[in-house]
Amino acid sequence: MNNLEKKWYVIKTISGRENKIKLYIENEVKNNGLEKEIGDILVPTEKIIQIKNGKKIYKDKVYYPGYVMIEANLEGEALYAIRNVPGVITFLGEGKGSKSNPVPMRKNEISKILGKIENSLEEFENNIEVPFVIGETIKVIDGPFSGFNGTIEKINEEKRKLELAVLIFGRKTPLELNFTQIEKI
Repeated sequence: MNNLEKKWYVIKTISGRENKIKLYIENEVKNNGLEKEIGDILVPTEKIIQIKNGKKIYKDKVYYPGYVMIEANLEGEALYAIRNVPGVITFLGEGKGSKSNPVPMRKNEISKILGKIENSLEEFENNIEVPFVIGETIKVIDGPFSGFNGTIEKINEEKRKLELAVLIFGRKTPLELNFTQIEKI
């Protein structure tokens, strides 16, 4: 490996703290002048929408909990600096003992991961998690039937709509509503 060649590596970290560890590594790079040895640092995520209490909540969901991807030339001080960042457990593929070197990712593996990230940004609006189940009793919070309770009979994830039966004047009346027009009781 020549002095400027960077390869992708996977760092095993404490799960749930990937973004904080990424920030620590970035600070370590700045503080130690390792900009030439360390390139991109990624925590692969996808954007999802969850519906809670009738409101859309946008969240980033980590694809690989407990792992951070890093593009680096790990000769010299860079390897030592990354290993000593709080929350970093080890490099993936690294044997036991500090003398073994981490194994870089294959080009096809990293291109799959980078492709997943790009695809998730394109499909962002299509990733609404359905927090409802058939047979569940819900309350209508929007539209002309606001305030009525009903039972879910069908869920159409593609159209993001629910078919429900609402009791109006003692009769079951079918309705088709968006996910955002109802809430759980």
